[in-house]
Amino acid sequence: MSRALLTRAGLLLAGLVTTLIATAAPAVAHGADAPNGTDYRVEIGAVAPDRPHLSVRVIEAGARLELTNTGDQPVEVIGYSGEPYLRVGPDGVYENLRSPATYLNRTIAGETVLPPEVDPAAAPQWRRVESGSTARWHDQRALWREAGPPAQVRAAPDREHRVRDWVVPLRDPDGPAEIRGSLHWVPPPDAYPWWVVAVVGALAAGALGLLPAASAPGRRALAGLGGLLAVGGVAAVLLAVGRTLDAGATGVGAMLLGLLTGPVWTLLSGLGALAAGGWAVRRRTGADFPLALAGACLALFAGVTNAALLARSVVPVPWPPTLARVLVVLAVGAGAGALAAAVLRLHAAGRAATRSVPVAVATVSSERD
Repeated sequence: MSRALLTRAGLLLAGLVTTLIATAAPAVAHGADAPNGTDYRVEIGAVAPDRPHLSVRVIEAGARLELTNTGDQPVEVIGYSGEPYLRVGPDGVYENLRSPATYLNRTIAGETVLPPEVDPAAAPQWRRVESGSTARWHDQRALWREAGPPAQVRAAPDREHRVRDWVVPLRDPDGPAEIRGSLHWVPPPDAYPWWVVAVVGALAAGALGLLPAASAPGRRALAGLGGLLAVGGVAAVLLAVGRTLDAGATGVGAMLLGLLTGPVWTLLSGLGALAAGGWAVRRRTGADFPLALAGACLALFAGVTNAALLARSVVPVPWPPTLARVLVVLAVGAGAGALAAAVLRLHAAGRAATRSVPVAVATVSSERD
């Protein structure tokens, strides 16, 4: 393939990526403080009275609420002092610059300093923040913000508890309404067994690096390591996709934007592991160094950075928590195992090369004599 053709293909791909990002809704980007997991499950009950054109769900492991309005008229989300906070409608999403909630809801902790112009009793000053009809925000009414757990959880931490019910008021031309939900404590899992499986798997994979690289078992071991690393790469890609879906992404453009603004290092380490694993499966020359590098990145950027999922009951993926933990263990075990095995193979190759130098020198000297 000519260089000109490769250049055109690269420009076409770049244009496609740019178009997808430009047409994706900006709101799909991950929140700046999206959690790696929590032990509090936020549940949505219903919108009452019923509003068929409104849909509400929780995203980012319950850290944010998402409201979509498909109707002809806007709906207002009411703030903490009874003031209009958000306006969501066919002409976009607007936030009231006079509302304290506009600033407090920018972080999950609600610690933003309020500017002087904040006045919940003043007339709203609307600013458009999104072009679509979906709003996503942290809402302190649906979260547990205390430093310690509730009293009932302290009394029985090994049981699930309904901590409280919560309500977010709404207002539209048909009158007042409200989002109803509840907050639950879910006992966290024991992370120790998951770490044991990851470490044992890494040690077993790393032991394959002790086989002589030039032997038939060594070549088969290289292919096996490549396959294992590829499996870990798939796990990392699934983790990245899961976190992006949990952040509210829908559609190809929104998914791509979410991946590029969210778990991008998890995604890249997974793709790198797939590439290096494929190289090793084909038993290509010089596969050990890419295997080691990809394994290190996979274990660190896809495994360790998502390790909190092993110890949290509510995780930021739309799948069962157990599946998320399996993916993390695969990333850690496959990555660390491939790294250890490749380092052993490289070390053995280096020692063999060092031993061959004196032999070669001695042979040359004897021929001269």
